[in-house]
Amino acid sequence: MAFLFHKFQEFVKTLAKNSMLSKNPRQLQFEADINRLFLYTSYNRLGRNADEADVDEIIDMASRAPVADQQKQVQENIHLQIKSFCMSMDELLLPDVKKINEGIESSEQSNPAPRRSGLSFAIGRNTPSVKHHDVPETRPLERADVSQRLKDLIGYTLDIKPSQIPHKEAGQGLFLNGECDVGAVVAVYPGVIYSPAYYRYIPGYPRVNAQNSYLITRYDGTVINAQPWGFGGETRDFWDGLTVPEIRPNMQGGEKGPDRFWKLLSKPLDQRQLGNRGNILEGRNPLALAHFANHPAKDMAPNVMICPYDFPLTENEMRVYIPNVVFGDAEEVKMKRFGSFWFKLGGSRNGGPDIPVLKTLALVATRALCDEEVLLNYRLSNSKRRPEWYTPVDEEEDRRRWS
Repeated sequence: MAFLFHKFQEFVKTLAKNSMLSKNPRQLQFEADINRLFLYTSYNRLGRNADEADVDEIIDMASRAPVADQQKQVQENIHLQIKSFCMSMDELLLPDVKKINEGIESSEQSNPAPRRSGLSFAIGRNTPSVKHHDVPETRPLERADVSQRLKDLIGYTLDIKPSQIPHKEAGQGLFLNGECDVGAVVAVYPGVIYSPAYYRYIPGYPRVNAQNSYLITRYDGTVINAQPWGFGGETRDFWDGLTVPEIRPNMQGGEKGPDRFWKLLSKPLDQRQLGNRGNILEGRNPLALAHFANHPAKDMAPNVMICPYDFPLTENEMRVYIPNVVFGDAEEVKMKRFGSFWFKLGGSRNGGPDIPVLKTLALVATRALCDEEVLLNYRLSNSKRRPEWYTPVDEEEDRRRWS
């Protein structure tokens, strides 16, 4: 198996030179990433019983298949893994029917005061949360218990511990507890999803990342803000993503002139105007911690990569384990990118996919992992001033990503 993976990795290194890929730098990087994800996730799907002929077939497909076809296959590969994860979570958290009925009868008789949501504690809500009447009963397991039991089922879980990255701003890091194979979904990126039409509603606009390091952007311009999610919670509950924890950054000497200036200009539109509907989400999701992954230090290599994942909203039974809510109207607004700006092009989009999707992200392992810190290449733009701690993994990839 080690020989097959080495052969596989050697081919991955040649992807950016593929003549089938686009010549537009940004599109080139997107297609190279999809090519890699196709290889990693397809290799994972083969399993440990794969032989050399199987690997050769994947490599041949990656060389010949159009990028659009590879992208569809990546979505299918990721979705199968997410579905398996959701089934494992159901096994851990869903009680049997008899216990559900007994719980409902007991609740109706005693009618206790509503309990404050664990997710509310995590995101800093100050008022008690009223239990949403549609929230189903689950086993009363604490988050730590769910995490450990998930590891027993799938072989790994995630922990948050002090990072091993040797710089003072590294803070907490994301660690894989257990083992996973290359191409495995290691984590999912939680939080509020903003399409380009709703950028002005992102807290802190226009300098949205000045005090928020938990923002991430997909190639299609979709932004996910993980700050409201925090560490998740201790219950399954209704969440609309509007409540943000109070952030007190460690700033020496107070706010500087430019920071005060931008704070005065920072007037994001009131999110409550659009009335987020929210969803019932599982706060004890052990994999909803992708936003804690750190960028590797110098002479270190990333071991995961970002994978865009379009979750089909028709999968109702899985929805509770997808830790995201969409900001704004359900109907997508048609936008077009010009350079670094997005412009509205009239009415809502009518020619979208037949199945409505939730545009989120997952972290996929680029090699086998075992009890180690999860490291993600941040690919910060080289056209802007970057933090002192940032060492590019590949300067050319950074340039193409943000060209």
